[in-house]
Amino acid sequence: MTDMTHAMVKGSNVPLDATAVRAVLRWTPGAGVPDVDASALLLGSDGRVRSDEDFVFYNQPRHPSGLVRRLSKKRVAEHLTDTVEADLSSLDPSVDQVVLAASSDGDIFQHVRDLRILLYDAALADSDPLAVFDVKPETGLETAIICGELYRRGEGWKFRAVAQGYPTGLVGLATAFGISVDEAEAAAESAQPEPQPQPQTDPHPAPPAQPPAAQPAYGYPQPAYGYPQPPATQPAGPPAYGYPQPAAAAAPAPDPNFRLPPMGPQFVRP
Repeated sequence: MTDMTHAMVKGSNVPLDATAVRAVLRWTPGAGVPDVDASALLLGSDGRVRSDEDFVFYNQPRHPSGLVRRLSKKRVAEHLTDTVEADLSSLDPSVDQVVLAASSDGDIFQHVRDLRILLYDAALADSDPLAVFDVKPETGLETAIICGELYRRGEGWKFRAVAQGYPTGLVGLATAFGISVDEAEAAAESAQPEPQPQPQTDPHPAPPAQPPAAQPAYGYPQPAYGYPQPPATQPAGPPAYGYPQPAAAAAPAPDPNFRLPPMGPQFVRP
């Protein structure tokens, strides 16, 4: 490091002359070392995000304004890096802070070696870092850590070294600053529906059922109810209401012993 580089300790801060910065997280990979992801949260004066879009991380690597974005990971010598860039001078005045955080993938930060955040002037390609902070976990059980924060001070910006950890990972970090995280809904969306059994097709289906015969019109005697039936040659048409049907012209003389049956209950007057 040169004399222009500020070696930070926890809680210290440094003013920034750069209008855009590049924050680089760096660690040493190896057996048993979890991967590390950089993220950023844009906060208002109340210390909370204005909306869920103010969270820049691996699933949302670019803020809608385009002024804060996450770059691809790189290998630099024996280290791995993950980087966030922020154009501080162009951010909306409602953004008061940009929190720079790290989260571990699948294990605690006790197993992450040589974690460091380096802050560069984004306008200079090969410059020395403006500030360097070696991030030390407080307990080692953290799965997310705020490494530092960029915050407004008057007309300019400053950088503060933080190293505040969360044992609840990226979800706990996000919800602490007002991000809406619905884990149950996310799990439901990722779950695949179980296949439903398909109905078996009968190779010899039964013929369709015939519709029931139409019921006779209300008020007419039913067939075979107390009266002799008309011959087959009688023309079609509704029978006369309440009387036996006339015999066909060619029918033999009536039986002298024939007597009308008693009237049914539908003919009884009240």
